[in-house]
Amino acid sequence: MMMLAFVLGLVVLLAAQQGGCIPSLDASDPSNSGNEFFAARLESEIRNDEQQKCVPAPNPVRPYKTSSIPTLYTTYGEVWPTPMNQTKSDVVLRISAKFHIVSTVKNDLCDIMDEAVKRYTQLTAQSTQLCPIWGHSPPDVDQCSDESTTLNAANVDQLSVSYTQMCTDSASTYPHLGMDESYSLSVEAGTSMLTANTVWGVLRGLETFSQLIYTVPGDVGRVLNKSQIYDAPRYQHRGILLDTSRHYLPVNVIQANLDAMAYNKLNVFHWHIVDDTSFPYQSIVFPDLSAKGAFNSVTHIYTPEAVRSVIEYARLRGIRVIPEFDTPGHTDSWGQGQEGLLTPCYTEGEPDGTFGPINPTLTKNYDFLKNLFKEVMTVFPDDFLHLGGDEVSFNCWKSNPDVNKFMDKMNISGNYEKLEEVYMNSLLSILSNLTSVKTFMVWQEVFDNNVTLSKDTLIHVWKGSEYQSELSNVTKAGYSTLLSSPWYLNYNKPHDWLTFYNVEPSNFTGTVEQKQLLYGGEACMWGEWADATNALTKLWPRAGAIAERLWSPIEVRNTTTATPRLNEQRCRMLLRGIPCQPLDPSFCQCEYTPPLPLY
Repeated sequence: MMMLAFVLGLVVLLAAQQGGCIPSLDASDPSNSGNEFFAARLESEIRNDEQQKCVPAPNPVRPYKTSSIPTLYTTYGEVWPTPMNQTKSDVVLRISAKFHIVSTVKNDLCDIMDEAVKRYTQLTAQSTQLCPIWGHSPPDVDQCSDESTTLNAANVDQLSVSYTQMCTDSASTYPHLGMDESYSLSVEAGTSMLTANTVWGVLRGLETFSQLIYTVPGDVGRVLNKSQIYDAPRYQHRGILLDTSRHYLPVNVIQANLDAMAYNKLNVFHWHIVDDTSFPYQSIVFPDLSAKGAFNSVTHIYTPEAVRSVIEYARLRGIRVIPEFDTPGHTDSWGQGQEGLLTPCYTEGEPDGTFGPINPTLTKNYDFLKNLFKEVMTVFPDDFLHLGGDEVSFNCWKSNPDVNKFMDKMNISGNYEKLEEVYMNSLLSILSNLTSVKTFMVWQEVFDNNVTLSKDTLIHVWKGSEYQSELSNVTKAGYSTLLSSPWYLNYNKPHDWLTFYNVEPSNFTGTVEQKQLLYGGEACMWGEWADATNALTKLWPRAGAIAERLWSPIEVRNTTTATPRLNEQRCRMLLRGIPCQPLDPSFCQCEYTPPLPLY
């Protein structure tokens, strides 16, 4: 009986691996017992053609439990994040050796499309490695090298891609808020079809197609299930914030994260590029900012070439790059290279040698900010610019006699929130009059402190557990908003991805119109304890939970079914070279192999 149970388990496993159906077994058949059954019938029955009488297989997961320690199940060929609408057949198709991706759009010079075809041709071919992402091969399967191991299935020879909006159209030059990322995908024998309105939708559809592919043992190679998919994101702003001030992140780490974002259909890189700790952005107009404010003015800076390379790398993946230059607080490093910018702090009526936020009383400081942001607006092509405005300490302003004299003249004596308002209003007025007009993003304190803001300002909610009331207040006032409060990934706890996954962004009091003002959200990776050694592993696959929450329909909420799918996504990302931390005791056939030490 134990042997029969073992064999039946293998049948279920291999049937799941070979296309989602199990051969119907006749209990009266004497071959359905013992090793004879395994040896004589296992390979032939599970690989019979579609006319073989089949019953649906259970959920195709592979448990690799080897002890009493709970281990994860892993799916295969499942898409992350879950598409809006997907019909997946039990019919298995094989990716042929001559498979290729071709655009049917004529007379459109589109580097985004050309580069995407190159990338996804490589990614779809990656599965030819004998590293099945669903788990390890069953016993003796590698010995099955005769014709019986060949899956009797039709081939997919080509993925034909089409889109209607030309890349030369201004809406397809750079990714932007509200870009159309919808697509339709039909996986059929012969030629499969991917159609979209824009190249941005094509990028998302190519990622989905690549995730449908999985590998089976033997010489079968890459397969996928016949499928019909229509997909579009739930929210238009789905981002990750990286802090490159508290620890410098090399460009290749930033680019690896952009790849990971594309694999999870995230579309905004919020680059918190400078802060108190260091100023790694190399300004052309004010080179002393990085020369004196970076950790190292040679090795720990982002040159103009490096910044352009990040923006271009992101553009080709349909990802926006929004820079943040946070003021008036978080500017200690700025003061290293710009004399007189920061407010001198006083103790017992005398300067104590320390400095606080930007000094809002000096006209020359606004001239400096005008010229710096004029450069930044030119360098970064996105329509949005994040101006920060959070965590402004008033202690230094309070201690400074010149600041208080200025406040007396302004009739705002003792009201330091009003002083912050004076600063922000002055900055916004200056920037709004520049040639390269942007839409501004600010942290929620700017709104909370009653700063007069243009109605197109985007309020970024980040504080505490009462973010629902903040979302209600912001949207009631008519402002659009983003959510980050529950998604601070720099704090890391076991299974916390479940907490991230269970957040419902729209769960706040408000009208339908207010809910529509929520544009989406961002996962934040602040840099106090994250650098090139661990930033990616802290982010992934946990950020994937947020990616699905922001992309998939509101009904997609089942953590039981999400767990094996996210584990497959983790294994897939490891195969693609992205280091991801484990969710629980488990393994991936293709584990991440870090570079060897030099010595």
